[in-house]
Amino acid sequence: MKGYRMILLLLVMMLLIIVGCSKKEEPSEVLDDYLSNWENKDFSAMYEQLSDEVKNKVTEEAFIERYENIYDGIEAENVQVTSQVDSKEQLESDGGVMTLPYKVEMNTAAGPIEYRHQLTLEQGDEGAWLVKWNTSQIFPQLSTGDKVKVNTLEAERGELQDKNGTGLAVNEDANVIGVIPGILEEGTQTKEKLAELLDISEEEIDQALDASWVTPEVFVPIKTLPMEEDDIEAYEELPGVSSRVETVRTYPLGAAAAHLTGYVREISAEQLGELDGYTAGDVIGNAGLEKVFEDKLRGENGAHIYISNADGEVKETLAQKEPVDGEDIQLTIDAALQQEIYNQFDGDAGTSVALDPDSGNVLSLVSAPAYNPNAFVRGLSDEQWGKWSEDPDEPFLNRFISRYAPGSVFKTITASIGLETGVTNPEKVRQIDGLHWTKDDSWGDYYVTRVHDKADVNLRDAFVHSDNIYFAQEALEMGKDSFLEEAAAFGFGEEIPFPFAIPASNLTNNGEIDHEVQLADTAYGQGQVMMSPLHLALTYTPYLNEGNMLYPSLIEADEPEVWKENLISEETADLVKENLIQVVESPEGTAHSTYIPEAVIGGKSGTAEIKGSKEDNNGNENGWFVGFEEEDSDILLVMMVEDVKDRGGSGYVISKARSIFEYMQ
Repeated sequence: MKGYRMILLLLVMMLLIIVGCSKKEEPSEVLDDYLSNWENKDFSAMYEQLSDEVKNKVTEEAFIERYENIYDGIEAENVQVTSQVDSKEQLESDGGVMTLPYKVEMNTAAGPIEYRHQLTLEQGDEGAWLVKWNTSQIFPQLSTGDKVKVNTLEAERGELQDKNGTGLAVNEDANVIGVIPGILEEGTQTKEKLAELLDISEEEIDQALDASWVTPEVFVPIKTLPMEEDDIEAYEELPGVSSRVETVRTYPLGAAAAHLTGYVREISAEQLGELDGYTAGDVIGNAGLEKVFEDKLRGENGAHIYISNADGEVKETLAQKEPVDGEDIQLTIDAALQQEIYNQFDGDAGTSVALDPDSGNVLSLVSAPAYNPNAFVRGLSDEQWGKWSEDPDEPFLNRFISRYAPGSVFKTITASIGLETGVTNPEKVRQIDGLHWTKDDSWGDYYVTRVHDKADVNLRDAFVHSDNIYFAQEALEMGKDSFLEEAAAFGFGEEIPFPFAIPASNLTNNGEIDHEVQLADTAYGQGQVMMSPLHLALTYTPYLNEGNMLYPSLIEADEPEVWKENLISEETADLVKENLIQVVESPEGTAHSTYIPEAVIGGKSGTAEIKGSKEDNNGNENGWFVGFEEEDSDILLVMMVEDVKDRGGSGYVISKARSIFEYMQ
């Protein structure tokens, strides 16, 4: 009985197998399965559906690899493959062969690709329908021996131009020296001589030649020649060494505008992981306006997807997307003025901002010393990087976006507050004896100092002689609460809308003045006052604009934008301006050396102590000058030089500023 049951079970299982095997997929089902696998990029499943004849010609590995290489190369996405069978007649077999239509749609790096084609099914020996595949299934125009290729059509990066159209960051042809490995003769002195000519090490050449993509016949770039070098004969005399011309980013002003323009570099692996829309080898703005305006400058690359024949010729274009060049940006900067001001620093550390005081247009932004941004594009040696990195004057520090104690150039704000609140009377004379003053014993051993010993001091005298004691006494009479409230109206604690991130200036560290000594020091720009050079320049615009303080513009605006309308009265603005002119025109004025007979110049000089202790005689000082020409109002200039102690103080800066005003005549 037991044996009978076993035989019965075996018969049932065989019957099920026979029934299962006898169930054949219809041609439409085979087609749908194949197209679905195609859409899902399941190339292994597609291969299983191929006929034995095709499998004998193409291995599964080769089949999968070709689809993957082509689809990855063209960046195929959203692949849709749909049957175009719309009648029963199309499903009728002709001797075991059936040709069925389909449609392919996909997005690629060069835009959409769409085509219609036909798939041939043939019935195998066991009756199953199989796919009779050939290369035209990938693309109808693709034949055996053809290749699908992709060329990137590079967009040209937009240029940065000054207000006159002079290039600040431009695209120029440059000579690139490289090596063709298959021609390079090993065992010779070629690499040694090339390294010497390029001022690099042989290891750097070897590193370039060891890249994974290098083949014997390709040109391997080693170094882009500097702007001033165009003689390539000595290089091409070396066996295996060649050259080619490439378009590279170039900064005509070099170090003079380095912190303004910044520079581009090839995108890093870290940046590739963080940013969308970039591929390896792209350049990206790494500093300055190149980084600030990256989205506008970079443009959008195009692509050409095509089929090439065995000879490498273009057989047919599958898709093409034209590149969109980046946007050119015209700045308010005056390139010649930028260069002239940078030259005036002549190795000194410092910063300068120049404005058109009528419009707020920024004419120059200088930080010195600086680096040469061209080196980051054309090749930066380890030696040069080391020099810049170890330089105590910090050429990589962007000083025009930094903050500093302003010293006496702040006194215009104190005078304006006093005049607006009625505390300061321009005719009132203060009796001041000696060069030192302290309010009372509550100040302990702290005192305010001045340079010029004058007993009777009015507002004009205080400006002309830059009298710290006068302004300290005025601020004490105003009181700390009134002083802070009125001074804050000049934009302290507020962000300045500007392409560069400019830190907000502050009057105090915690929003309060804790004692009278701090109030006295604040009145002449010491204490805890910290200002950016740009903000300092803006606080002088009311004296040339009937009391209105302007916003800065780095891109040409139709009309000047007012930041603080009616910040001070027109009467106060005129009075302070006249006193600033006296600082220059009076023979006793602290900035009289700026005087130019053919021009009416106003200004204020000042020194700011880096260390607050009066007993610390070893502390450094920064020298300041803020000046303008009244009649034409072509320029409002801020200049600061670091460490001017024992070098003439602010007078050291004034001589540089005078040269700028002479240049502007």
